[in-house]
Amino acid sequence: MNRPEMIRFSVISLLAAVALPAAAQPPAVAPTMPAPSSQPPAPQVILPPAIVTPPPVPLPQPSAAQEKWLNEWLKGGAVQGLMARARATGELKGDALLSAVLDRAKALSTGRVDTADFLEIWALRPARFDPRPGLAKAIAEDRLPQWALSLTPPYAGYDGLRKGLANYERIRDAGGWPTLTAQSSPDVVRARIAIEDKSVTPGEKLVDVLQRAQRRYGLNPTGLLDARTLRELNVPVDDRIAAIMANMERWRWMPRQLPVNRVQVNIAAAVLTVFEGDEPVTSMRAVTGAPDNATPMLVSSIHSIVVNPPWNVPASIAKRELWPKGRAALIRQGYKIVGTPETGERIVQPAGPNSALGRLKFDFNNPFAVYLHDTPSRAKFSSYDRLASHGCIRLEKPVPLAELMVASDPDLAGKIQSLIDTGKTQRVSLPKEVAVYLLYWTAFAGNNGTMNFRSDPYGWDKLLAAKIEASSRRVDPTAAPAATIASKD
Repeated sequence: MNRPEMIRFSVISLLAAVALPAAAQPPAVAPTMPAPSSQPPAPQVILPPAIVTPPPVPLPQPSAAQEKWLNEWLKGGAVQGLMARARATGELKGDALLSAVLDRAKALSTGRVDTADFLEIWALRPARFDPRPGLAKAIAEDRLPQWALSLTPPYAGYDGLRKGLANYERIRDAGGWPTLTAQSSPDVVRARIAIEDKSVTPGEKLVDVLQRAQRRYGLNPTGLLDARTLRELNVPVDDRIAAIMANMERWRWMPRQLPVNRVQVNIAAAVLTVFEGDEPVTSMRAVTGAPDNATPMLVSSIHSIVVNPPWNVPASIAKRELWPKGRAALIRQGYKIVGTPETGERIVQPAGPNSALGRLKFDFNNPFAVYLHDTPSRAKFSSYDRLASHGCIRLEKPVPLAELMVASDPDLAGKIQSLIDTGKTQRVSLPKEVAVYLLYWTAFAGNNGTMNFRSDPYGWDKLLAAKIEASSRRVDPTAAPAATIASKD
């Protein structure tokens, strides 16, 4: 896995000579050579400039009324998905209260889990955040509620999850839902789905109720109570809460302002959406990484498109899937075996209609060597199970996506297909780079507030929920001492 090279710049301090007044300057003297020495001159030691860390912003002592408000606010950790359950705690005072408030503010703004505890493939990193200046100002101006509201992500997606979390906690506290079987009666199935979907009516056709539920789970809406639908309906409510908590945490990793023009890929749902002016303008199905070849979460910018790209087969794929076929078979299938000074040989699939990358490849810098690309294999796009790639993202409609990206360049607009038809491999620089976000959303609220879920193909939800719980128990005095969900499958 490639990693960006770090370049370090040494900082050299320049010493300015202090000029003497003209009247005090000695007469000019011809330069002379220094006396020979048996010892070489000592090397000059250049020290880096001292890093001056500003002192922390002093915090004013909150008033009695402010202390009471802050203690009440700290009880809302479960509401914000920072713990599965909260417990009653004693009132905090003085430095203990301020320390807990600062910790909670940081958790709400950039996430409960420290980035040092991220998986390497979770390359989406929150910005640094110091809550002290904002808290000091809020106490001094007596604006603590307004300050607290400003800490959470300013997105409807986060707010929808927060409301969904409250609903699923109510469901949990009421006993959850019954386990269904293939023999469950229509009334039992309808009542089970109505626990999550308040739009269900007693006389509604069961097929309509099931289709709506299947769409919420990203399943083929057959209207039948098949095995996959049963499996989703029987997921424990604690696991749904874990998924909501994990997705709220990922929202906290996001920047507080997104580029208005961007491409977003939901890895778990295998869907790409294009935003212009901060509004979705088009979407398409995608194929994302299989569970054993996970697509990373990351942020980058698409800078160019390769038309008619060859495929330089990664060594790991070549070793696992191609070399065992034998050289003769590979050559018959159109592959080329190229000598290299580094590894001896590598496999290349030339550009053409059968290339695994299809006719277009969208490049963006990242340490995982992943990209968006076309594909000659179209059957997977009609499937509801589209996590099947080696980590890159295959696109259902690559040509329209490319046309959107070059539309502002009169020399390229409307000409992507013509460039493809030449059969020539060429790189097209975009008139303006396009931000790309590869994200992992497995829980999100629909327009009516009803929660939608996708399966957790990489097992990241329970893992992240476990990390949230562990971090809260470690540092948050209001966190419950134990959790019901913090185990990875």
